[in-house]
Amino acid sequence: MTNKKDLSERDICTKFILPALTQSGWDVEKQIREEVFFTDGRIFVKGQKTARGERKRADFILYLKPNIPIAVIEAKDNNHSVGAGLQQALGYAEILDIPVAFSSNGDGFIMHDRSGYTTIEQELSLNSFPSPDELWQMYKKYKKIETPEQEEIASFDYFLDGSGYAPRYYQQIAVNRTVEAIAQGQNRILLVMATGTGKTYTAFQIIYRLWKSGRKKRILFLADRNILLDQTKRKDFKHFKDHMTIIKKKKIDKAYEIYLALYQGLTNYNEDKDAYKEFSRNFFDLIVVDECHRGSADADSAWREILKYFDSAIQIGLTATPKETKDISNIEYFGEPVYTYTLKQGVEDGFLAPYKVIRVGLNTDLEGWRPEAGKTDKDGQAIEDRIYNTKDFDKHLVIDERTQLVARKISEYLRKTNRFDKTIVFCVDIEHAERMRQALAIENADLVLENHKYIMRITGDDDEGKREVDNFINPEERYPVIATTSKLMTTGVDAQTCKLIALDSNIKSMTEFKQIIGRGTRINEEFDKTYFAIMDFRNVTDLFADPAFDGDPVMIKTVKGEEELTDQDIHPEEGENIIDPETGAPVDFDKTEPAKYSAQPEIILAGPILSEKRPKVYVSGVDVSVLNERVQHLDGDGKLITESLKDYTKRGLLKEFRSLNDFLARWNGAQKKKAIITELESHGVILENLLDEVKKDLDVFDLICHVAWDKPALTRKERAAQVRKRNYFTKYGERARLVIESLLDKYADEGIENIEELTVLRIEPFNKIGTPAEIIQIFGGREQYLRVIEELEHELYAA
Repeated sequence: MTNKKDLSERDICTKFILPALTQSGWDVEKQIREEVFFTDGRIFVKGQKTARGERKRADFILYLKPNIPIAVIEAKDNNHSVGAGLQQALGYAEILDIPVAFSSNGDGFIMHDRSGYTTIEQELSLNSFPSPDELWQMYKKYKKIETPEQEEIASFDYFLDGSGYAPRYYQQIAVNRTVEAIAQGQNRILLVMATGTGKTYTAFQIIYRLWKSGRKKRILFLADRNILLDQTKRKDFKHFKDHMTIIKKKKIDKAYEIYLALYQGLTNYNEDKDAYKEFSRNFFDLIVVDECHRGSADADSAWREILKYFDSAIQIGLTATPKETKDISNIEYFGEPVYTYTLKQGVEDGFLAPYKVIRVGLNTDLEGWRPEAGKTDKDGQAIEDRIYNTKDFDKHLVIDERTQLVARKISEYLRKTNRFDKTIVFCVDIEHAERMRQALAIENADLVLENHKYIMRITGDDDEGKREVDNFINPEERYPVIATTSKLMTTGVDAQTCKLIALDSNIKSMTEFKQIIGRGTRINEEFDKTYFAIMDFRNVTDLFADPAFDGDPVMIKTVKGEEELTDQDIHPEEGENIIDPETGAPVDFDKTEPAKYSAQPEIILAGPILSEKRPKVYVSGVDVSVLNERVQHLDGDGKLITESLKDYTKRGLLKEFRSLNDFLARWNGAQKKKAIITELESHGVILENLLDEVKKDLDVFDLICHVAWDKPALTRKERAAQVRKRNYFTKYGERARLVIESLLDKYADEGIENIEELTVLRIEPFNKIGTPAEIIQIFGGREQYLRVIEELEHELYAA
């Protein structure tokens, strides 16, 4: 008989816990899920590499029915005590909004009841696990579900289409809490969910459950941009089919059940003609207000008039950024949020992309600009003598050279990364967006000649630009690449592959700032979008220091001007070691490509023409440059430190190797040199970044010796030439020498790591010599071929 102590944790689950559940009446198909991953694993960024951290995983989650979880179980092997997993289970229960947590080692269970329905903690035998009904009673107590009617509403089915797609855990919580609040009689509800986390899909599930159960018969979904309505009807709400309509041109048809409308489409700003008044006051029994921070928070707004008119309807506000000012309040109208899922949580869970910040400080901005005596504008008019600063630039005063320098810095960044990465440039107003488009076109003339849509102005006044929105947001479409825009009030789009956001607009509102950060937070791993960068020309990112901001960047870097951006500017080191908080271990940036996880919709661009109180002054011939350069990255304790990449790398190497001899011994003793490079990266030393900055084809061996111990460095071509001069490989036959010569060429071009792998034999020029098996056979077999690689490495690194 097998000793229980010898069984794995998984064996304990299969042989003891699962039978105990089925014996207590739990349905394996519908109520039990094993090994449930409920996060995607945080994305860590190091240089140009990203890696997924560990995903959170519950051993068992028990459901009343799909998407209504009522208990979580953490299993341990039998060498642990029965309650060893309870703290972990309670942590998961809190995240997942589940009232009951269990721990088991296969001998029995420890149950912790967060609802107060029973004793807070008790030990249970394997034969006395609670039934579904018993745990549902605890859930009802926890959620304050008291009447049969409340229970019927709160337990009604989700929409399931058979595709296997299920709501993420936070969407599930948002849906359940909203439906439960409505069941308990709450008629004003606020949901706060970060941009990119699927608010519209969440709204669909809420509406579906209330509509399908017959509790709500006519529903109004209210937005303020046409693109949002079309997107909603086409995507998340498509399952409502012919029960749904969009109200257009103020034409009202009362034959439908689900109505999508712009608030502008329901109001004429004329009390006698407002289209919404064609409906009776009690026509709608549920109204969902999308992005409610943009209008409904204002007591005098047209939105609020509509909400007041349909006062008897239950009203749900959705927003990423609740607006709270002296005059405007979401919370005053809707009440405290029933659930909040922040940008910080989304990044930590791996559902949203992390981001880097590059701050560019211009002399005119940091010092201010005062016109010299007699300075005139382009029309020959004298310029008012005072000090101008960022509040003036591009709003009252336009300095051509400043616009040109901003365009140059954006273009430098794209040249260092990828010139076809989707980019949004936020400008002061539409006129500024047009000048920025022109400046960027001049900086990128080669690509604009290939296709004039490489750079487009996408603003509310320009039909040509607006027609390109769909192409800009479509990952499959190459053009447009760069969109210049102004305010983000008029056009909502879902740009999953936006990798650079440039800020050349004065943004002081935390609500607006969070919305802008949300422009880049979507993940699309299929198109290599796992993080994004913010290029800040106006110190907008000072708002990161505001306590109201909840999601910090992985890196902040300040750069200076006339010099070109370097790789160090774009990818400075972020810490001696990046530790995954889920495992406590260093993140491996060279493991195989992570699984592709889903990303969900929504983003905003564009805007209206700003009213000008006075004409702008245009001036040129101003010396504009960039001041101050400092590299800031996070150390192991998460504190910002300032240091050059070379000094940082040297410190990391000297910490890793006691001496040059220690390094040489480990290098020469390593069967594969790539193993040393990978180990250094896991400790925060990314040699690839420094190689890019050095701009020489150095071997990593030479780079290490030169940086850490000031040894003279040879390029890879020089090392390969030395091996050829020694004629060491003349002892091999002609075909073997041809392979070795090709390996030396490959090393000179690409480095040592590439010739250590057998896969190199599949590509040119080796595939012209023969198949990998045939090439290996030239040397007498695999072992003999690998010995030749060792010989070659020995010769390359001979003293």
